[in-house]
Amino acid sequence: MSTLVAGRGRRPGRTLTIVFGEVQCARGRVALSAAAAGGFVATAVGEYASGVTGVPLAADIALGVLACALAPLLFRWPVPTALALMVLTAFGQTATPPASIGVIQTARRGPLGVAVGVAAVGVAGHLVRGLWRPTPGLPYAWWVVLVVVGHAALVGGGALAEARRALIVSLTERARRAEAEQGRRVAEARAAERTRIAREMHDVLAHRLSLLATYAGALEYRPDSSPERIAQAAGVIRMTVHQALDELRGVIAVLRDTEDDPEGPLPTLTELPELVEESRAVGTAVEVVGDLADPAAVPGPTGRAAYRILQEALTNARKHAPGNPVRIELGGEPGARLRIEVVNRVGAPAGAPGTGTGLVGLTERVRLAGGRLDHRAAEGEFRLSAELPWPA
Repeated sequence: MSTLVAGRGRRPGRTLTIVFGEVQCARGRVALSAAAAGGFVATAVGEYASGVTGVPLAADIALGVLACALAPLLFRWPVPTALALMVLTAFGQTATPPASIGVIQTARRGPLGVAVGVAAVGVAGHLVRGLWRPTPGLPYAWWVVLVVVGHAALVGGGALAEARRALIVSLTERARRAEAEQGRRVAEARAAERTRIAREMHDVLAHRLSLLATYAGALEYRPDSSPERIAQAAGVIRMTVHQALDELRGVIAVLRDTEDDPEGPLPTLTELPELVEESRAVGTAVEVVGDLADPAAVPGPTGRAAYRILQEALTNARKHAPGNPVRIELGGEPGARLRIEVVNRVGAPAGAPGTGTGLVGLTERVRLAGGRLDHRAAEGEFRLSAELPWPA
């Protein structure tokens, strides 16, 4: 219950990390205690086999039990506990296994200088014991060498284990960050692709649907028209639907990065006459002026962007100023910029459906193409101006 109360208010991920850390710490204590106990038992058996019996053996066993009891405290107080174990090594050999674990644990938990200091205390304790309880058949000089080399190996092993753990933690964190960064990039790419698809769909469908709305409105408000006019309007609606489907297929092909479009290339500035005739067919007088002699000379990307600008401008004119004339002015030359200006009188909106974001998307399209677009309404006129790069 205390654990649950203490965990209130923490984030789920942090709580899970803390619980996992506590489990790992408990496992470490168990493993450390088992290693210390195993080393103590092996040392005691070795002493008995070498002829140590009676009070000296009993004292060593008691000392080893005390050292094993102190070993779990290395997780909470590593340095003081390790120093206490180093002192016990001066009185009995059975304290050596827990003391060795203390050196390793200190090297893993603390700075290297502290670990070296603890190891030095351990060396001193073993050297003292070697003086009053020498190992049979082993000269004291060799005992000193073995003790120093052994403690150096313990410090190096503990430091190496800590470096390996830190490396694993660092690599894990880097992998987590890389995965998060990859997820962010995927999300951004998806959002950009959705925006691109939405812009293309708007450019393709808004123009055709505005034509459909105009013809459908004429059929609705002039039911007394002659059968010939009704049939003509129905034919235009059918043709417009087919054209919208064809352009939609072309957009999908481009979005799929298909180089060879089976439905034909997407429209460019060379198809401006057809675009103008479509608007004139629904009653919008369109005048095209300027010094652009050859629209086919405009490069594909620039011509495509220019076509979309004019398409959106004529669509808006039909929606917001039905029946009012539109003037288109084109100019420019290679190595300079392609200039586009569309002007129409402001009238009463026709009520055709729309999203209201056509000019926003068009502005972004022109900006990405390296151009500039401006639109404003003043003195009863709506003026749309654009400039696009025209490479030489």
